[in-house]
Amino acid sequence: MIHIDEEAPADVGAREVLLDRVMPDRAGKPSERLREGRLPAAGLALVARDGGTVVGSVRLWHVTAADRPALLLGPLAVEQHLRGKGVGAGLMQVALNRAELAGHKAVILVGDPEYYARFGFVAGPVDGLHMPGPVERRRFLAYEFVDGSLAGVEGRVMAAGAMVTGLREAA
Repeated sequence: MIHIDEEAPADVGAREVLLDRVMPDRAGKPSERLREGRLPAAGLALVARDGGTVVGSVRLWHVTAADRPALLLGPLAVEQHLRGKGVGAGLMQVALNRAELAGHKAVILVGDPEYYARFGFVAGPVDGLHMPGPVERRRFLAYEFVDGSLAGVEGRVMAAGAMVTGLREAA
């Protein structure tokens, strides 16, 4: 049985192996530049477990969208044999629910619009924003918990939030 929980420090190695396996090209993506050297937002690093095995992961990160605080979602990863079985959707729902309960106003991501539309992600709120590298515009999306929270925003998405210190890479 699969359950979703906060990522624990002991999950870090398994998460990285999962990400390397299902997203081998992630290191070169503009979203990765925003995550480098940063800790995910508190309480918003999640894993899906099948028994004791990590089979899915999603994390949200503090960013600024020009001058406004937001979260960056990603990467969302699920073991190949479990795709299409609701694991990714479950991770998304828990992540978005927790982000909203924590008082965040908006989440941005770069991903497949056909997949993320079911969660309410659209391109409109990020029309005036750009990432720290080239992205396909149709894949640059946002979800606003508070309608209009990204209205009129123009500029660059920048990393924010806590930095990794020393050898610590926390959940």
